[in-house]
Amino acid sequence: MLAPLLRELIAAEAPVLAAHGLTMWGYVVLSTLDRGAMRTQAALAEAINADKTRIIPTLDELQQRGYIERFPDPEDRRVRLLAITESGRAVKDAAQAEIQRGEERWLGELSLDERRMFLKALRRMAPDGIERRA
Repeated sequence: MLAPLLRELIAAEAPVLAAHGLTMWGYVVLSTLDRGAMRTQAALAEAINADKTRIIPTLDELQQRGYIERFPDPEDRRVRLLAITESGRAVKDAAQAEIQRGEERWLGELSLDERRMFLKALRRMAPDGIERRA
């Protein structure tokens, strides 16, 4: 039951992200970095459950657009710290707001009690680190 719903939600998000010049991975990276800087690209990849070599092009693109910064760790110059920029936060927030409006249309199909129970169940089942919105 969840797979078709998930496919529809992803399909609904794709044009929103495209309108903001983001890919799904780009949005995931920005959302994760908005919760705090990452010490390494490997740590970011682990946090978003992605292969560290496959996110490099996404990080390159986000950095080129000025949405993230990668800079040497002062304690270990071999390590690259990653952080979201104000520009990255602005584009992420704009895309997120539009996505949330779409989610509200879906949740609007439920009664208030159904909605509370549904969101409570999702929060309980969500892995740690997943953004939890009401």
